[in-house]
Amino acid sequence: MRVARSFEELGGALPVPVLTIGNFDGVHRAHQRLLARVTKEARARRGTAVAMTFEPHPVKVLAPERAAARLTTLEQKLKLLETTGLDAVLVLPFTLELSRWSPRQFVEEFVCRRLRTEVLYVGANFRFGHRQAGDVALLGALARELGFALKVFPRVVVRGQTASSTLIRHLISEGKVEAAARLLGRSYALTGNIQAGAGRGAPLGFPTLNFAPEQECLPARGVYITETLVDDEPFPAATNVGVRPTFGGERLVVESHLLNFSRQVPAGRLEVRFLKRLRGEKKFPSTETLRRQIARDVAHARRFFARRRPLARAG
Repeated sequence: MRVARSFEELGGALPVPVLTIGNFDGVHRAHQRLLARVTKEARARRGTAVAMTFEPHPVKVLAPERAAARLTTLEQKLKLLETTGLDAVLVLPFTLELSRWSPRQFVEEFVCRRLRTEVLYVGANFRFGHRQAGDVALLGALARELGFALKVFPRVVVRGQTASSTLIRHLISEGKVEAAARLLGRSYALTGNIQAGAGRGAPLGFPTLNFAPEQECLPARGVYITETLVDDEPFPAATNVGVRPTFGGERLVVESHLLNFSRQVPAGRLEVRFLKRLRGEKKFPSTETLRRQIARDVAHARRFFARRRPLARAG
């Protein structure tokens, strides 16, 4: 999959472009089905499956105080988009100047002149142009006038819930990681660089690997059963998200105790995939009480993984 940051970087005219435009935060099940349809149509036409997205998110430029916490970093998003079979992703910078373009100007310039799109796929709630004045009805009229086919992809419903980035953010913020996984089509994951912790886990008998998450949307404070990847190798783990109130902490940390792991890992990257929430964060009256609770959490995690098929290597 080619990733371009401008039309010039994308190169010359693409053969029979089949395009979709969106933010694709989380690349959840609705995105996946839409992108699968784009790819299928491009193959049928012997064309090119292309996704156009913008960085940063438009709301971060226009009203940063209202910007939603992002589910995925750009790096994560591109890796997930690559799994859909797309031929190219165009990541365009979103600017104040671009935000002032009218819906017609946006379509004429990006969809028609720059890409010469033959088929455009969008979601049912797609909005575009200055102050989001354009909707799918206007887009349909422009498609008929300017000579490209428009296909509006319906909402995707999973167990009675419409798959959307907004709903997934809400579920994660409440710690409902299993429900979020159903809409994502995979477990929610945080990534980041390993950091030195306060060293309180080892004396309790439960050493941890700590890291600073790159994602903006964090699960609710508490203890979770997770898969923690070290050098792309997954290990069963119990992971705490919180401020460690028993020790008077104030800074949010994410720390994983790996169940079958004894190596020292002073640096590198971690990925933590959230499988199930065990409990909320709690301040304990003593470190011994905390130690006993952690032991119960770890035992619960071990039982969970004992009933589960072996973890597969990443990739």
